[in-house]
Amino acid sequence: MKKLTIALLTATVSVTGAFAGTTAKTFKETITPAPECKFRDQEIQIDAAAVGAFGNSRPGWGGGLGVNYFFTKYIGIGVEQDIVGREAFGGSSGGAKWITAGNFLLRYPICSWNLAPYAMVGGGAAYASEQAGYGFGHVGGGLEYRFTNNIGVFSDARYVYSSEDPKNALLGRAGLRFAF
Repeated sequence: MKKLTIALLTATVSVTGAFAGTTAKTFKETITPAPECKFRDQEIQIDAAAVGAFGNSRPGWGGGLGVNYFFTKYIGIGVEQDIVGREAFGGSSGGAKWITAGNFLLRYPICSWNLAPYAMVGGGAAYASEQAGYGFGHVGGGLEYRFTNNIGVFSDARYVYSSEDPKNALLGRAGLRFAF
């Protein structure tokens, strides 16, 4: 009888582990890190752009270079130098204008899309060899897309107002932007 009691007790102890319940669930969550934003604060940008100016129904085409500095991810300043050639009425050359402008920039990076819409306000001076220079102001906006942390493309447009001819104009730029 002792052998039978020990055998039944051993079988009972062995089987109770099978009916003890379900396995414990772990509450370990896997969190994927957010992708790094390609738009940084304390960032210097160098622009190389094609420029189009539209005023007095005479388009002007050219190019330009610019440098921007962003204090934060959202606020920056910039300066640019553009040259625009214009053809006068009747096919004669209208000469080239040098345009120097300063900008105050506000951007809102959408990091998951590598995209940053931005707004700008500023002013500067335009001058040519055959006429005296004059000042102007402008307001506009643009869009920048980053392929990598340091290389992107941009396009912007601005409304230019001045007391000189053309009093109202539209200036557009598109090009490459290098960020450091």
